[in-house]
Amino acid sequence: MKLLRFVADRFFAKRYGHRAVVLETVAAVPGMVGGLLQHLKALRHIRDDEGWVRELLEEAENERMHLMTFVQIAKPALAERLVIMITQAVFYNFYFFLYLFAPKTAHRVVGYFEEEAVGSYTHFLEQIDTGVQANVPAP
Repeated sequence: MKLLRFVADRFFAKRYGHRAVVLETVAAVPGMVGGLLQHLKALRHIRDDEGWVRELLEEAENERMHLMTFVQIAKPALAERLVIMITQAVFYNFYFFLYLFAPKTAHRVVGYFEEEAVGSYTHFLEQIDTGVQANVPAP
């Protein structure tokens, strides 16, 4: 996680809105992958999923809405959108196989992502409070 954060810090420098777009793009993947694989597992085993599919898909939708908000704030350029698509494609495949073979580890990875997101957004809010970043109206 620290390596990924280092890369994001270097690539986006002080453009926190753009960085948030990438974070939210990645954050939307685990719920969708988890929901898909839990759905298929419930079908294979012919059993109730105990609400896991709906919970995971709702989390993916929640993260997608965060993404749509930050896209309106940051307005990423075409090149940045390309980076976002490549990042999402790579992470989706990585996370799919991780969840397929080690679901507990995959859930823990999401925990690490959330810890990094808290730190990133806390720093972003501090920058807004001190006037370093503009406090743009919410879309």
